[in-house]
Amino acid sequence: MKFLRNGQAAPELSRRRFLKNSAVLSAVAWTPVFRLSPAEAQGCTPPPNFPADTPVYLQAFENWSKGIVIDGLWTCAPRSAQQCVDVVNWAAANGWQVRPRGAMHNWSPIHVTADTDCHDNIVLLNTTDFLADIAVETGWATPAVRAQAGVYMEDLLDFIEEHGLGMTAVPAPGDVTVGGVLAVDAHGTAVPAKGEQRQPGHSYGSLSNLVLELTVVAWDKKANAYTLQTIDRRDREAEVLLAHLGRSLVVEAVLQVGANQKLRCRSYTDIHIDELLGPPGTSGRTVEHYLDSAGRMEVIWFPFTDKPWLKVWSVAPTKPLTSREVHEPYNYSFSDNMPAEIEEMARSLTRGNKASTPLFGQMMYNVTVAGLAATQTADIWGNSKNVLLYIKPSTLRIEASGYAVLTRRNNVQRVIHEFTEKFKALVASYEARGEYPINMPVEIRVTGLDTPAEVDAVAGANMPALSAVRPVEDHPEWDVAVWFDCLSFVGTEQSEAFNTEMENWLHSHFNADEAMVRPEWSKGWAYSPSATWDDANYIERTIPGSHSYGRPRKASWNKAISRLDALDPHRVLSNSFIDRLMQQR
Repeated sequence: MKFLRNGQAAPELSRRRFLKNSAVLSAVAWTPVFRLSPAEAQGCTPPPNFPADTPVYLQAFENWSKGIVIDGLWTCAPRSAQQCVDVVNWAAANGWQVRPRGAMHNWSPIHVTADTDCHDNIVLLNTTDFLADIAVETGWATPAVRAQAGVYMEDLLDFIEEHGLGMTAVPAPGDVTVGGVLAVDAHGTAVPAKGEQRQPGHSYGSLSNLVLELTVVAWDKKANAYTLQTIDRRDREAEVLLAHLGRSLVVEAVLQVGANQKLRCRSYTDIHIDELLGPPGTSGRTVEHYLDSAGRMEVIWFPFTDKPWLKVWSVAPTKPLTSREVHEPYNYSFSDNMPAEIEEMARSLTRGNKASTPLFGQMMYNVTVAGLAATQTADIWGNSKNVLLYIKPSTLRIEASGYAVLTRRNNVQRVIHEFTEKFKALVASYEARGEYPINMPVEIRVTGLDTPAEVDAVAGANMPALSAVRPVEDHPEWDVAVWFDCLSFVGTEQSEAFNTEMENWLHSHFNADEAMVRPEWSKGWAYSPSATWDDANYIERTIPGSHSYGRPRKASWNKAISRLDALDPHRVLSNSFIDRLMQQR
């Protein structure tokens, strides 16, 4: 793929891009099933005077969990960065708002709210059709790659792999876009193993920490218009653009990358939670043990079971004797394509059959144990991409709460154990009342923080102001984040009430000198007993507090919001929920 520096996209989609967007191959990526022209859109008035060279159409919207499903929203697909500028300036002049749209693989309403429809003055800007060029960049201190916002992560990892390059950790789904992952500081799971030296170009933080340069659509006072602007990682604006929650429009990014690594991934399903998630000082196969030995692990703990699915990745330059080499990603077919009886039971959990949740959890565990054996995937080895990507759109769709607990590396086992004990107690209290609010796994990961020390290609790099894993200046000893996600099917009774209790406990329990909590932007948070993203105190106090604690005033929540406002003073790149959340407090 050749990146055109003048911003002009190729006149036709590449074969790979066409296949990616094809409904036939929806296991790789999915798009809504129809597009209606303005003439065909009955009952919906099209945007007036829309830029003639960027066709606008009506298209359905559906996010990952299917928690936000909208029959039709006005959508456009610019073919170049300049057409993005034209759309934003049109919106500013006509009283409309623009929401960048990537793969729609998110949970939260920071993209669009569930009550949005074609009568609202909102147009989605589809980046995936044409803003999908990639090129290797030269002239940086480390290898670098330039990618437009609509590039799928799988495509990006394919491309850099062909050049012998890779990343330490990435989100498990490959169908998320570069623009999307940078908006919400998306992450994988990795910290350095004992004795492991970080390789140049690699980072243990979120993908936002790999950014060297961004090209964005932002307000230019001199031009009295929105223009394309290049933001270097050393510019103060970079702080707020590295995780902007959709409050900006990034059209391309330059990311540092490093030499590709061969990884081994071993799966374990025989370790009891009392051992794996036990208190500090527990001997044997604990999370702490695997972090020390490998640095990369994920716990998938099925409901009402006592032996999680533990995945452990380790750097392995040569293939271990017992490992099976893999040449493609998505190797756990049993989790991507559940048997029919599992899918039917899953659907029944939200239709009056909630008491079968313990049986469902055991069935998922059994399918995993049998699937690992049948597919010979309990011990796999290969290029990093092929071992790190494992979630496809055909995986069961769920909703998820999400939080990062910032703490010291030697405090991880205690944080996980205390969460485990609280989670078990909460589940038991609901079960005693005949309620089963968590019917999918708990997921636990551990990453590093977004420290500038890991930005090798730019001296004086800024930290992402709104990243969940931005370091806390007053606590330099906090060097890792423990990520907790509690998963359920959309519509599960009492799930919001359960998550409200867990959220309140997390923030009250980890609020001292040992740890602190921030929400994971793309997931569920601000719970009330009946809704998600609903608690006013959480939105107005807890979140701003968690992003101001331990920082100088110049790096506070309010400062970040004011800088984003300066980049978009007309609030073109916003929505009603973002307007509520991203206020100075």
